[in-house]
Amino acid sequence: MTQRALDSSGGQTPGPGEQPPGNSRTSGNPRQAKIDAGAELDPVHPVDPPPPAHRPEGLTTAEVAERVARGEVNDVPVRSSRSVVEIVRANVFTRFNLIIGVLWVIMLFVAPIQDSLFGFVIVANTGIGIIQEWRAKKTLDSLAVIGEAKPTVRRDGTASEISTSEIVLGDLVELGPGDKVVVDGTVAEADSLEIDESLLTGEADPVIKRAGDQVMSGSFVVAGGGAFTATKVGREAYAAQLAEEASRFTLVHSELRSGISTILKYVTWMMVPTAIGLIISQLVVKDNNFKESVARTVGGIVPMIPEGLVLLTSVAFAIGVVRLGRKQCLVQELPAIEGLARVDVVCLDKTGTLTEGGMDVSEVRPLNGSDEAYVQRVLRAFGSSDPRPNASLQAIIDAYPADGGDGDTAGAGRTDGGDAGSWAVIDAMPFSSARKYSGAAFTEADGTASAWLLGAPDVLLSEGDPALKQIERLNEQGLRVLLLARVPGGALDAPGAAAEAVPTALVVLEQRLRPDAGDTLAYFADQNVATKVISGDNAVSVGAVAGKLGLAGAENTLDARRLPSDPDEMATAMERNAVFGRVTPQQKRDMVAALQSRGHTVAMTGDGVNDVLALKDADIGVSMGSGSEATRAVAQIVLLNNSFATLPSVVAEGRRVIGNITRVATLFLTKTVYSVLLAILVVCTQVEYPFLPRHLTLLSTLTIGVPAFFLALAPNKERAQPNFVRRVMRYAIPSGAIAAASTFVTYLLARHHYSGAGALEAETSAATLTLFLVSMYVLAIIARPYTWWRVALVAAMGLGFLIVLVVPWLQDFFALKLVGTVMPWAAVGIAAAAAVLLEFVWRWVGRRFRA
Repeated sequence: MTQRALDSSGGQTPGPGEQPPGNSRTSGNPRQAKIDAGAELDPVHPVDPPPPAHRPEGLTTAEVAERVARGEVNDVPVRSSRSVVEIVRANVFTRFNLIIGVLWVIMLFVAPIQDSLFGFVIVANTGIGIIQEWRAKKTLDSLAVIGEAKPTVRRDGTASEISTSEIVLGDLVELGPGDKVVVDGTVAEADSLEIDESLLTGEADPVIKRAGDQVMSGSFVVAGGGAFTATKVGREAYAAQLAEEASRFTLVHSELRSGISTILKYVTWMMVPTAIGLIISQLVVKDNNFKESVARTVGGIVPMIPEGLVLLTSVAFAIGVVRLGRKQCLVQELPAIEGLARVDVVCLDKTGTLTEGGMDVSEVRPLNGSDEAYVQRVLRAFGSSDPRPNASLQAIIDAYPADGGDGDTAGAGRTDGGDAGSWAVIDAMPFSSARKYSGAAFTEADGTASAWLLGAPDVLLSEGDPALKQIERLNEQGLRVLLLARVPGGALDAPGAAAEAVPTALVVLEQRLRPDAGDTLAYFADQNVATKVISGDNAVSVGAVAGKLGLAGAENTLDARRLPSDPDEMATAMERNAVFGRVTPQQKRDMVAALQSRGHTVAMTGDGVNDVLALKDADIGVSMGSGSEATRAVAQIVLLNNSFATLPSVVAEGRRVIGNITRVATLFLTKTVYSVLLAILVVCTQVEYPFLPRHLTLLSTLTIGVPAFFLALAPNKERAQPNFVRRVMRYAIPSGAIAAASTFVTYLLARHHYSGAGALEAETSAATLTLFLVSMYVLAIIARPYTWWRVALVAAMGLGFLIVLVVPWLQDFFALKLVGTVMPWAAVGIAAAAAVLLEFVWRWVGRRFRA
């Protein structure tokens, strides 16, 4: 089709009141008014610029310096981690450290140093916790600087990127699609500027902004561009406190942490009356040596406190942050590590996740007899209409550069003389993910006005259009197809412009697949995590791309325009299909909610503004580092290396932390249970408490402390389950009860067997042997499934105890010496019976009380 034929093809105007579908532009467009008035138009390169003389140049260097001197700077201390003082305070000043500290001081006065070893263990554990969290802080702080937003500010007429904290009052801040509004201000320039304020107001629909309108920090641009003048900076900005809170290093809102807090609360309530009874029993009822009575009383109280569990959890989280930081993964909220351990559905956005950001023009197919050289001139001019092109438009710019250079046409067969530079942009409509197309209007070289739309063919074409068949064949090959269509009448603002647009050419784009995406999808399949590809592109095309990468169920595609609106029906469709195309931003949000309504834990990845709503609502939001500032602001995890292949590492780290802490928590709480029950039995029977602190320090170190550290850092691919407290206590209570009962039986038998001087030490040694063996069997159960290093760990702990029993100076140091053969073998026999009972109870509990 020639230019003359194109000019004569339109002219129909829809009836009064009709609006172009999805077009957010208004009839009050200042540029259109300028066109109607016959004003002279600007050349091609800038989009809707005001005359140079009226273009705001921003503050001068002197004005900036003056405002900095007055303190009018955006100096909100947005931190990615706790301060060193807070880290020390959080690890040192705890309720249990206070209790143990008091008991430690008492023991230092009344007993040998070996009975005070528990205090040094607490100092070591606390020190480890501080060091690990400090390392995590350094990692987070360095990564936060890398991922920090760099707003563009115009000063002295020159635009440059600066740190958010360097913005001063009155600065002119430029905005483009995906940019976050970092301070409050007043719009100075607006070109089809649409702001999403949903993070502040809850209203999902974008708000069109014009010069003079207010913008609030925390909102972000979804379409168009412009600039605003900062009117409130620092702590006066609307969302300053919200932003600081959202990006702070925190352990709150975690089922794991809240579960441990719940357990500790109940432990405190059990410990207080039991400890009082034990004190009365040992100091008043029994007429023993005062210092030894105090030592045995403290020996009964100390093991009730699962102090290492809190510290070990902090260490596990902190090490997880450091590990992920080394892989260029910024964890903005620590519970995200735990949350990913529970994920069973991952929703992926194709562009930027399965495919790399860039694309190449593979082919241009003229339609309806259009002249190919003329189509290329239109595309060359179209590329100059948007100063912030998306990936599709950038591919066109690369193939048809505005300067008339040779550009990589990728088979497009360029034949024109490169005269598009004489065209002038008179109007532009930025791409919107809601309407699925962009637009531009030009004055051509001969003075003719024309307007064009570029976007999704299945949106711009009617259902029966013959071009859809060849588009479908291209989509089945995994190619992306855009339609270039001419708007009759030459005005983008004409009512019904999209519906009346005349198809002119198909632009075929080839997407660049991420080389590691296939392995990542295979990982999720292996881990029984369902993968859903949710894209704004054509469903068939997206399915073809997913199929090339080996996604299971990639052939099950669904056009989101046919997706049922009923949440329950939508959830069913989501579970049955794997690939969804033509999804609007609001639909992405609804799809996440639908999956959550079926009990799924959903992670959402994305890098564009159209992903923000879904990222915000998903259980875990994952953003690419190169994505828009808006997505990075709402995501809990940011992949700074922009590699989708990093996500399995994040999931694996989450599973390692939550799975291993659940395991070792059972060890800690088994000790708490048997300590409380032994104290109760001692109070009820009015006998001496069988253990000194040194005995339980040795047992805790060999059966809990050292093994728990290694088990907490071990690989663990099991998906985390809910109900942490129930899952831990269902094993800890019976295990602790069996350990306490078997130990006390051995102790009572030993009291009848031994007599005379040294009888109490012999009784203690026999009881310690039983308790150690039973605790070792609990450790052996928890260490399953066995690997060489787990077997070696359990064996090493047993060997350590054996060394204490056979080395004379260690016998004296820990006051452990087995006397005779009858009671030691009786202790072993009782422990063996307890082990059999433990095995039966664990299996029965696993079947009867499923968490």
